[in-house]
Formats: sequence, structure tokens, C-alpha cells
Amino acid sequence: MKKPRGPVTLVTCSGLSNTGRMTTQAAGMLRRRSPEIFEGHLTALQLKEDPGRILSEAGCLLVVDGCSDTCAAKGVRAAGIEPDLHLIATECGIHKNGMAEVQFWEIEHLAGAIRGVLER
Repeated sequence: MKKPRGPVTLVTCSGLSNTGRMTTQAAGMLRRRSPEIFEGHLTALQLKEDPGRILSEAGCLLVVDGCSDTCAAKGVRAAGIEPDLHLIATECGIHKNGMAEVQFWEIEHLAGAIRGVLER
């Protein structure tokens, strides 16, 4: 994986499971806390609208999927773009639990993992 080159655009899972919803919540939290780092955020569903232009203009494209289905990464690659960085919540210690409520500690944990990937 490449080091970030410029501001980061996040692409997250659009799943209905706890991990899918959590990726979007973590991205929103990071954008509010660090707008100087995170310039944009799209969900996998939004990629269907006009992904090429938005993704090609991203400084650093970080895809955050909820599980090994990698819906967000597949959507980005379908647009002909390879993500600079890719993170999967279930590989960061978060358990997929169907329609369970997302826990705040899970959002914080994933946000920390996203920051960790950017610092490598």
C-alpha cells in the first residue's frame, strides 16, 4: 500500500450489518474531527452515481469495508480505480453481528485503525 499523497477521500461500505453501518459512522466522525486530513466521503451506494470523476480527483483514496465481502473496494475497482489504502473492519477486531446496534467503542476502534493505516 502507498503512503497518503494529499488529503484523504474515504469510501465506505453501504451494508446493513453492524460493520457496514459502522464504517460510515467512523468516516463521518473522522471528517468532523480532522477536516484538514479527510476531504471527502462516499459510500459504496454513492459510487454508482458518478464515481470516476470524484475518485480520480482524490489525493489519497482509502476504502474502508465492513467485512470480507469488500463491497466498497469492488465498487471502486469497477470504476477502474485502484484504492491507495484498504481496510476491513472485521480484520481490525470488529465482529460482524447482523443487525446489531453499532457500539461507540467500535466506531472509535475503527477510527483508530484508519488513522493507523495513514501513519504507516
